[in-house]
Amino acid sequence: MLMGDLLKEFFSRPYIAAKVAEGKLPDTWREIVGERAAAETVELKLENRVLYVRIRSSILRSELFYQREALRREINERSGVKFVNVVIIR
Repeated sequence: MLMGDLLKEFFSRPYIAAKVAEGKLPDTWREIVGERAAAETVELKLENRVLYVRIRSSILRSELFYQREALRREINERSGVKFVNVVIIR
């Protein structure tokens, strides 16, 4: 077996893939919401598959609140693994 095949198999394991996706979460968030909204994001915290997002702007917070389900789907889709069950915007 080649080293590349071993690494591919290792990173495709659900637990490892979820941890890698968690590490890339700030970049994934920035890609999804854009630069300006990411700049207003104070905190991204993942606990027990619940993503807590703290937003500085009340207007943006309200806008993202109504898009929580779409944000969850997009994060999981771009990550290639379902690791976020709920998005809570604060």
